[in-house]
Parts: sequence; structure tokens; C-alpha cells
Amino acid sequence: MNQHDESERMPDSPISATPYEVLGVSPSASHDELRRAYRRLARETHPDTGGSSARFVAVQLAWERIGTPEDRAAYDRGRPSRHFDDSEHQPWAAPSARPAQDTRPPARAYGHPGGWRRERFLGLMREWVGIGAPLPDPYDPALVRSAPREIRHLLADALAEEATARTISSLGIAYTVWHDVSTGYPDEKIDHVVLGASGLFAILSEDFGGPVRVKGGELIGEPVGGDRPMHELGHRVKALQRGLRLKFTGLVIVLPDDDLSEPVIELGRVRGASAAVVRHSYLPALLREGLPGSALSGGNEVFDVRTRLLAGIRFVE
Repeated sequence: MNQHDESERMPDSPISATPYEVLGVSPSASHDELRRAYRRLARETHPDTGGSSARFVAVQLAWERIGTPEDRAAYDRGRPSRHFDDSEHQPWAAPSARPAQDTRPPARAYGHPGGWRRERFLGLMREWVGIGAPLPDPYDPALVRSAPREIRHLLADALAEEATARTISSLGIAYTVWHDVSTGYPDEKIDHVVLGASGLFAILSEDFGGPVRVKGGELIGEPVGGDRPMHELGHRVKALQRGLRLKFTGLVIVLPDDDLSEPVIELGRVRGASAAVVRHSYLPALLREGLPGSALSGGNEVFDVRTRLLAGIRFVE
């Protein structure tokens, strides 16, 4: 990971640690307190003194964002500091406000990626701010960063789903995707169902706010907590397969690039399907090439499966 990569991730994820959290100080800390915290952590995390290089980089980036009164004021207002190029920064607002930039024929798409989680984010934000209190911009970065983690996680996952949807769309009309697919159980949706010659995939788009690891066919690490994302995806796929009378060939969890040590990590078989966790940037390659044992038998089978999916898939409300 280089500094440019990390600097691009930090403002884009509502659940990522803020510079204040990285430096271990309150947002109301004085500039002297901030500087002392930075100097102490710079010494403790420096690789030459036995510290973690990743942690050291995070401390440096945090200081670059709020290390001067001007940059700190800009960050607190929700704007990028003068050190960071915001020309490609994606706002946290709903994607309907963003113009389409690709005129190539996209993948066939159904459903509303990220919509279910955005609705819940907005509802919880209104409750958290206070019923009846003014909420002129629920996506204001300063407001979002101060919200509880569960609220920020909803928005982070909605953004992850929207990013995955854009990536799948770019694969072209040989692929069909359904977003926000209902399994028949409350709050147990599948983010994306993708059909192509390489297989029928059930996909979750996740952003836990930090690096994760793999152990025993499951995601682990402090950001994951006690969750079991791949187990949960398998449970949801079982319910959907029963309703559709179809077998999925691949189960995939998509993570931000910085949160996974390798482009793709295979997790064996789950519910009879090949399972993997993948970096977002590697998702197109995975969907084109497939996973071991994930391919369908041919064009006629893809057509038949698509017909069944079109008739049987329902969306969350």
C-alpha cells in the first residue's frame, strides 16, 4: 500500500477511522495536544524502532490532514485538505446526483444498488439527530463522522454496493445483474446476483473500515468483530436457491482494495459453490475468469438460468 492509495481511501469511507481517532485525541483537542500525540505516535510506530509500517503511514496521513489549523478547519468542515486532490472524490450523496460517464452498452441491470441501506441510514440519522430537529444535509461529512458506527457502517456498505454496481455495469451486455435481492427473510438480502458465462454469483459488497484476514474459510479481524460474513452469505444463498430452484456456482465478498492483502483469496466450497473474497479492483477479472468449478456449461444454460432469474427474483423493500 502506498500513501496515495491510502489517502484516496480515507475520505471515501464513512466508517474509516478519522484522523483524530488515528492520533488518539478528541476532535476538540488543542493544536499542542494534537502535535504531541502525533510526535509520540510517530516515534512508537516508526518501522526503524519496531513499529508497524502500516500504522506509521496511517499516522503520517492523519497528520497531513489535520496537522495545520487551515487543514484541520477544512477537514472539520468536510472538505479535503490542500494536500489531497479532490478532482475524483465521490460524494456520499445518492448516486442519482452523479452524471454517467461511460457510454458503452452496460450490463443488464435490475434493482436499486445500495438503496435499501441508504433508506435505513437516513432513518437512523433522523432518529439520532432527533425527531423534528433540522437535518439539511444527512450526508454532510462532519455530521456523518460524528454519528455512531452502526449508522456510518450502513452508509459505507451502501457506497460499496454502488461501487460494485458500477464495476459490474462496465462488464457489458454479456452479464446480467440483480441488486438488493430478497431472500424472503427480513434484513437478509443478497447485494448482487450476477450471471455470465463464468457462472452464477451471489455477491456481498462490504466495507468494515479496516483490513481483514481469512481463517478457516471466514473473514476475521478487529473490524469484522464477531460477524461471519461468508457463513451469512451461504445462509442467504441457501434460502434463495430454494425459492429459485437454481444452484449458485460462486459466492463472493467484495472489499475495498486496502482491506485485503491479496487480489483474491479462495475460501473453498460453501453450500456447494466456490467461495472467495476479492479486492474491488479485481472483481472484473474474477467475474470474467470465474472460480474453480464456477462455470456454467454454455450459452443455452445461461439463457435458461436468466429466464428463471427474471421470473423468480424479488427485491427488498
